[in-house]
Amino acid sequence: MYSFSTLIQIIETLGILAFAFSGFVEARRKDMDLVGVFTVAFITAFGGGTLRDLLLDRRPLFWVEHQEYTLLVFILAMVVTPFMRHLRFAFSEKMLVTADAFGLGLFSVLGASLAKEAGMPLFVSVMMGVITGIFGGVLRDVICNEIPMVFRRGQLYATCAFLGCWCYLLLARVDVPEVLSLSTSILLTVVVRLVAVRFNLRLPA
Repeated sequence: MYSFSTLIQIIETLGILAFAFSGFVEARRKDMDLVGVFTVAFITAFGGGTLRDLLLDRRPLFWVEHQEYTLLVFILAMVVTPFMRHLRFAFSEKMLVTADAFGLGLFSVLGASLAKEAGMPLFVSVMMGVITGIFGGVLRDVICNEIPMVFRRGQLYATCAFLGCWCYLLLARVDVPEVLSLSTSILLTVVVRLVAVRFNLRLPA
């Protein structure tokens, strides 16, 4: 059975990969060079978790404590950049949405989990998860001169993270094993986001 710290590292790594990939796609769509691609991927991958650690007063920051995370993004940027320029726009849009959905699910539920472990109240834990999930994407879109996904009057976004975080905390409250609570809640967030994009689900005006 995985320890809590091992689970956190697995989810963090997957979340970093998902959000970094969304950063790669968006940076290449804007025709950035290697420096730009790495910068956008770095900010996307680490922005939400950095804000989470600052709000929870966790030191050192997660990417400072684990330098392998930054090395991973750096190496991937060098490997992926030459191939990204050949992506068709429509295909890159689908890749961006899919990678972002996985990053949203992984980081939002992880943020809620860490907030719970820090003794935060339920609603604060949920909001901490939502902030963790959306902030990296907000920074990515701002740097790339786009209106952030979460602020567009489009398909459900932050709502997906909100639902996933509540799912995790409720499952944890009834003593569902941690691995199952985390995986179920992450999957719920990802699926709701992708379904919202597929069927154009929106909050009422």
